[in-house]
Amino acid sequence: MKKHLTIVTLLFAFTLNAQSIFGKWNSTNDETGEVDSVIEIYKKNNKAFAKVVKIIDSSRQNSVCTACEGENKNKRILGLDILTGLEKNDYEWSGGEILDPRNGSVYNCYIKLVKKDKLKIRGFIGVAIFGKTKYWERAK
Repeated sequence: MKKHLTIVTLLFAFTLNAQSIFGKWNSTNDETGEVDSVIEIYKKNNKAFAKVVKIIDSSRQNSVCTACEGENKNKRILGLDILTGLEKNDYEWSGGEILDPRNGSVYNCYIKLVKKDKLKIRGFIGVAIFGKTKYWERAK
């Protein structure tokens, strides 16, 4: 009986881990539909953050966020935190912001795991109905 309970517990723990927002995700270019970067979502002080950990185009490895304002102005995009301060709220993470380093814009956002390997990101100004949704696939 102990053996079965251990197996069930391990399977349950594995399932919970597999269904986490944390880890590496592929971000695609809106115009080309191609993966242009890999984003890593991590937890700090019970909040979700994300940073750019890989830029696919080797000629853009040293790109900086010239359109950004404040502390992110002219920071290297590789390593830049683009998602900050999201808190767990039932089935989604919300209350934080997302930065688009392509144009320097900062939006309110929420993220939600819609499938084990698919993440919905909704950026908006004011109310979530006025915004844009992107989907990231888990990086392999």
